[in-house]
Amino acid sequence: MTIRVKDHPSIYERRDVWSQFVLPSQPEVEDMGPVYAQLELISGDDLALLRRGVIREDQVKRVTVPALVDTGASTLCINEAIKAQLDLRAIDQRAVQMADGSIRLLELAGPVEIRFENRRSVLSALVLPGESEVLLGAIPLEDMDVFIDPVKRQLVVNPASPSKATARAKSPRRVRPR
Repeated sequence: MTIRVKDHPSIYERRDVWSQFVLPSQPEVEDMGPVYAQLELISGDDLALLRRGVIREDQVKRVTVPALVDTGASTLCINEAIKAQLDLRAIDQRAVQMADGSIRLLELAGPVEIRFENRRSVLSALVLPGESEVLLGAIPLEDMDVFIDPVKRQLVVNPASPSKATARAKSPRRVRPR
């Protein structure tokens, strides 16, 4: 027996089938606008010296700053003043696409430790010119296991893992030679 497709409605056209897959309604969220979070930025070099007993806790360079949580940015971006305050060393340079589409060569400095609530991440930061605002990008967000709550319009710790950050590490499936 041959069945012609045009004689049978698509699963997407059958409301009795489709309705069971529709998610419950979510609260309406207007344009979310900018989300800021208070971050503590700490010199990674100073933390290493503290652990080795070379300097005291009160000698560790740190600063608390408001940061724009920007999922369009890839990493942490700081300004020149914060780089100087933390005495971060230049590590490299990166070609970076800015929000206006232009490409700039920016300095990469670090290491810097980011702290937010009970989370931390250690990485290098892109240094933006002048007094640019601090940007918290996707990589440290993922590393600290935090996300933007669109209803509360704030950065929050993952409620599924409130006491410790979680991460994923997946290795590729092994293919056995034949």
